[in-house]
Amino acid sequence: MTGLDLAPIRTFLDERHAEPARAISSFADTFLRARPEPADDDAARREARTLLIELGNAGAFAAIGAMDWRGCCRAMAAFAMTEAEAGSDVASMKTRARRDGADYVLDGAKCFISNAGIADYYTVFATTDPAAGGRGIGCFVVPAGTPGLSFVRSQVLSAPHPLGEIAFEGCRVPVANRLGEEGKGFALGLKTLDRLRATVGAAACGMATRALHEALAHARQRRQFGKPLGEFQLVQEKLARMATELTAARLMVYRAAHAADAGAERVTLEAAMAKLHATEGAQRIVDDAVQVLGGRGVLAGSPVDRLYRSVRALRIYEGTSEVQHLVIARLLLEQEDA
Repeated sequence: MTGLDLAPIRTFLDERHAEPARAISSFADTFLRARPEPADDDAARREARTLLIELGNAGAFAAIGAMDWRGCCRAMAAFAMTEAEAGSDVASMKTRARRDGADYVLDGAKCFISNAGIADYYTVFATTDPAAGGRGIGCFVVPAGTPGLSFVRSQVLSAPHPLGEIAFEGCRVPVANRLGEEGKGFALGLKTLDRLRATVGAAACGMATRALHEALAHARQRRQFGKPLGEFQLVQEKLARMATELTAARLMVYRAAHAADAGAERVTLEAAMAKLHATEGAQRIVDDAVQVLGGRGVLAGSPVDRLYRSVRALRIYEGTSEVQHLVIARLLLEQEDA
């Protein structure tokens, strides 16, 4: 890789972002790039723990403590919201949080949870008043060792990722572990998703950046018909489109993060646009990279093959692309009505 180019997104960055960005980019080049793909789900879970420690030592998570969302587009977290019958329709969740004196008692199950089984804490959404729908959802911090909380099983993806199911059976947590007011968890979750969607877009940009670099390197080195692959116009067209789409995605991601850092109460429109454009664009960029590399691009162990299997999930979690279209359109219509 050739290092992180901050020039296209400089408008949305402060001076304090430059050095950490370069440091993390250097860390990725020297420590992460050469690491092999985990062989299976168990290995992926061990690798996730190792990477968490190493990223922490490298200072990658300092931005989270500082509530710096532009800085967080170098780190990402997840929480326990999704259920078997409550994906995009969050308000239909069945996990129950029943008040019992100074505690809440949680019963239910969650699925498709990142870091399930290896997390130290879970941020859990559960209904405190089923009749109230989305207005009766609470948000709770549940430490991993809490009695009644169990890791049910792994959910294995085509690209290794620590995903799985967790369950709650008579799981008691103190009232003090509730985040925000009772029944306000849904609004808190949506506000958090605004921020998380920008970081998903950032992850997509990271994958697309690696794919573009691999494609450029191959186009320079690979010779066909007596000249470098990069001299063929159809290859140049792909490279130009990849770079342009990536730059646009990075600008949208950092625009959303900048708005959050500037104090905006909600960045729903900016985050939805960023997540939609970056993830859909990254899918196309990675696919183009595979095409540029040809046979090498589909070999097991090839960086772009790993990216091809990894990037697909980004268009689904933290709100599918279809949901982002609905969110964007609804907000645009509301603006027109106003």
